[in-house]
Amino acid sequence: MKKHIHGGNVYQYENCVDFSANCNPLGTPESVKEAVIKSLENINHYPQVGCAPLKKAIAAYEGTEAESIICGNGAAELIFSLCRAGKPRRALVPAPTFAEYQQALESVGCEVEYFWLREDKGYCLDKDFLDGLHKELDIVFLCNPNNPTGVLTDRGFLTEVLEKCRELEIFLVVDECFLDFVKEAEAYTLKGMLKEYHNLFLLKAFTKRYAMAGVRLGYGICENKKLLEQMELVTQPWNVSSMAQAAGLAALKEKEYVEAGRQIVFTEREYLKKEMTELGLTVFASEANYIFFKGPEDLFEACVKNGILIRDCSNYPGLCKGYFRIAVKRHEDNEKLVRVLREIL
Repeated sequence: MKKHIHGGNVYQYENCVDFSANCNPLGTPESVKEAVIKSLENINHYPQVGCAPLKKAIAAYEGTEAESIICGNGAAELIFSLCRAGKPRRALVPAPTFAEYQQALESVGCEVEYFWLREDKGYCLDKDFLDGLHKELDIVFLCNPNNPTGVLTDRGFLTEVLEKCRELEIFLVVDECFLDFVKEAEAYTLKGMLKEYHNLFLLKAFTKRYAMAGVRLGYGICENKKLLEQMELVTQPWNVSSMAQAAGLAALKEKEYVEAGRQIVFTEREYLKKEMTELGLTVFASEANYIFFKGPEDLFEACVKNGILIRDCSNYPGLCKGYFRIAVKRHEDNEKLVRVLREIL
């Protein structure tokens, strides 16, 4: 990253509708808020080390075993603890993609190689990526769908990547945090490959699915028990607060809420793509709960002046001024965004 910034800076841009952070458009479930409030009754006690009840609930949700789950202070913490535990020397990361992969890798002195995603190929991973895998690599990070582009990678191709990584003794990390907002998500997840491939680690988070970014709760799924033990050894013991554990347990019961949020995203994503394309913006093929597009270089500043906060993506490796990302929100918010874009453009 040219500068370490993210979306969701509502503290600096207080009077804007936030389209820069990609959370469930329904907002945080009331049951989660109530669970956090109730957990304050025990605020004088340390959090439960190991998150055993939460791991059990996550395992039931994901259809796996609690021993294969590791919880963290957001998915971002798990990225860092994974790098500290594995101590990789050389890594391959697509560009553009989520910033924390590079930052975590470089924090342990790892050399980072980039596979440059090309605009003329729709920012898709292709067969050339397989050629970029070599025996000097220790670890590869992928995001599916990718952030910020929202482009999905087919499970068949990811399986080819996973198999070649195993042959070359490369560890593969696949970030599936945004799969919750993809149609037929089960057709893309690699969960079914975990038992066969112990060189695979899947990243997940409560942040986007339940709109609880401020709570900080993520988890990983992996069958490599030795790695999970090493990750726990390099992480301080009370990393997941009592409030976060309570929130997670409550959130996992909100199945109807998750599906309702997904349906809003499916409908509103197409509405926004259509409207933005008609305004002359270059809209890419995002299948997530956000849309990646190209527009005037000063669009971020113009939107802020009109009470809209979008994500300026110019600090991602491989991108420059004029590339942006917006979250898919409720229809009334999306209508406001379209009105502002129409006035600006």
